[in-house]
Parts: sequence; structure tokens; C-alpha cells
Amino acid sequence: MQLSDFDYDLPQSYIAQTPVYPRDSSKLMVISRDTNSRAHRQFSDLVDYLNPNDLLVFNNTKVLPARLLGKKKATGGKVELLLLKQQDATTWEVLAGGRRVLPGVTVVFDTEVEIEAEVIAQLSGPRRVVRFSEPVQPYLKQLGQMPLPPYITEALSDQDRYQTIYAEEEGSAAAPTAGLHFTDALFSKLDQKGISRGFVTLNVGLDTFAPVTVENIAEHTMHAEWCTLSQSVADQINLTRERGGRVIAVGTTTVRTLESAGQASQGQQLQAFAGDTRLFITPGYAYSVVDAVITNFHLPKSTLLMMISAFLGENGRERLLDHYATAKAENYRFFSFGDAMFIC
Repeated sequence: MQLSDFDYDLPQSYIAQTPVYPRDSSKLMVISRDTNSRAHRQFSDLVDYLNPNDLLVFNNTKVLPARLLGKKKATGGKVELLLLKQQDATTWEVLAGGRRVLPGVTVVFDTEVEIEAEVIAQLSGPRRVVRFSEPVQPYLKQLGQMPLPPYITEALSDQDRYQTIYAEEEGSAAAPTAGLHFTDALFSKLDQKGISRGFVTLNVGLDTFAPVTVENIAEHTMHAEWCTLSQSVADQINLTRERGGRVIAVGTTTVRTLESAGQASQGQQLQAFAGDTRLFITPGYAYSVVDAVITNFHLPKSTLLMMISAFLGENGRERLLDHYATAKAENYRFFSFGDAMFIC
């Protein structure tokens, strides 16, 4: 397939700039994979579509305030660093913004925290490796800002609205946004119905910000993202299957984690998994772990659009783009702070 096959028109007015209150008052499009039917509900109605033997699996990663604004120590030129992946106590892979942010450049920050970052390696595109003068994580609340996606241009008044309510494991450059819809009230309803929950971790990294640039999607290279599935959650999934329940992935990052673990288990019962994943799911992929998906609406030409097309099965791309056209007609809100789909 070609990249242009996954393009669609989306006027700026459909892109959600602010989150809704409460979180679970967003819209929910419920799609049946078998019949291709769809229903328009509110996210808080999700409980109506779940059964007591079902298992919801969430990504509990926590977004770092990883957008650092600084200037070159020598010239005062503006520099922006987006922390992507920690290599050791003081060394990070970053996305660098600014002119000639090259090895040897030292970046300082206009705060009371006296910390510097030296660029020590130039990677592909805007990626760099920097070494801080001391570990930076203890100072991120003073130094950093929440790294909102570039299509969100309005300021976020409440920084916690770009975190899920169950975020726990710090390490992401972006939120697993399908989980932003869940509330304590909705969790109570799910508990009352006997819906189980499990948690994995995938630290969202470069591919959230890296568009597909090749027309032949088979030539696209996925950057590695670290993820982990514990044996206890693997056991939860195996037991859910034995009882006839569904494994429901909340978000595409959870999908990648579970399917990566499924591939590593080589068709046997699911086992614990920890490591980097470069799994690139495109139409024709055979899902082995995930039975249903909760997801937001994704950018044109994105790897996530390809992943969900694959989940819809035969003619999945055409079916998904038809659902997207309906979403526009019904005034759904798109992307990170937008509405959601439940595909089952």
C-alpha cells in the first residue's frame, strides 16, 4: 500500500484544542467489526458494551514535562529540547529545535536551576544526544513544559489534563490519549459490572512526532519504543481468554505492547515481555492478542491510522475512512483531546 492511501481531508476546525469536562463526556463511536455497524454514544456509556469477563488493558506511562526551552551559552540563540529517551543518568536522546544545534553546543536554561546540556552527538534529522551537567529529572517541574502535540495551539490551563488519571511510570514524551477519557466515576461503574483492569507500560517516543515520509509504507522505519508486560498481567490475559472474555486494548500504544508480547510468545500462552518494540502494524497483519480497541481519531498518513485499518480486517482502510467521514459529518472532535472509537 501507498502512503497516499491513508490520506484524508481534515479542516483545522475538527482538531480538538482543549479537553472536555468531565473527561468521560466526550463522544464515543461504537463500531462492530463483524457487521460494520456504528452507534453514536457518550464515552461514559462504554460500560454498556462490556461484559463481566472482559479485560481492559491500559498503558500507565506518565508524561514527563519534557519540553525544555533554553539558549546557546555562547551566542544566546534560542534552543528547544524535547526529551525522548534516557540513555544513562545524565544523557538523553532529544529532538532539538533551533539553528545549528550541533555537537559542542552548550545549552543553558533561564531558570533558577543551574544546569546545562551539551550536545555530544548528531543523529538523523533533528535528533541529538545531549549530556546534562547533572541528572535533569529532579528539575523537570521547574525546567520543563508539557510537550503538547504541534497541532494543539491553545495553552493548556490544567497540565494534568494531558495525563491519564492512572499515569504512574514516568518516561513518555506524549500521552496515551485514548486513556484520557477515563474517570474515577467510570472506573466505579466498570468495577460494579465486574470488568477487570490490567496495566502495561510503553514509553511514547519519537514515532509520535515522526511522520511517515516514504510513499511505499513498507519502506518506513519505526523507531524503538520501550515497553513492558508483567507476568501477572499476561496471566490475566490468558485467564480472560480461557473464560471467553475479550482483551480490550485502551489505545494504540497498548496494542503495540500486547502484540509485541504476542509475537515474542510465538503462538504459545502469553508470557511477560520487556524491551524495545519496532512493531509496525499495517493492513494484512494478523492480531494475536487484542480482541477490541478503544482509540481516538488519528492523523492522516499516520502509522496509527494504518494500525487501526489493519484491525478492521478486510477492506479495513476503506471502512475506517468511511467511519472518519461519518465522524466529521457528526461533528466529532479529532486527535489528542478529541473523541473516541470503540471497535469490537
